Amino acid sequence: MRVVVQRVASASVEVDGQTVGAIGPGLLVLAGFEAGDGAEDLAWVSGKLSRLRIFDDAAGVMNRSVVDAGGDVLAVSQFTLYASVRKGNRPSWSRAAAPDVSRPLFDRFVRQLEADLGRPVPTGVFGAEMVVRLVNDGPVTLCIDSAERS
Repeated sequence: MRVVVQRVASASVEVDGQTVGAIGPGLLVLAGFEAGDGAEDLAWVSGKLSRLRIFDDAAGVMNRSVVDAGGDVLAVSQFTLYASVRKGNRPSWSRAAAPDVSRPLFDRFVRQLEADLGRPVPTGVFGAEMVVRLVNDGPVTLCIDSAERS
């Protein structure tokens, strides 16, 4: 499992001109899955996201988690995180899990995040063409891959 995490002042996702998910200050999480990802990957990434200390404390030091800061999380499925551009100029998506594998993983990941955060997590619409809008805060952008946890 691979995620790109952006600390945001606000973020939203639209499908067909309708806002389907939006947050104020918090984290925008773009999540991609590959075949072989399982419950351990989902739990590890969710736990890492909920405890990641990337919000400023009173002294201006990144020392608070999204939970500590009272922020929200917006999750968007994004298979393109597993693109390979090694050969040629057209990305290969061969490492990305097929939709019938990644959709249940994404749904389970969101449920895990909700449990870890103790509140609902808005999302985009799986497989839809989405417009994601965000106002970066910092900017702070991190990449987390469950394959690199050891």
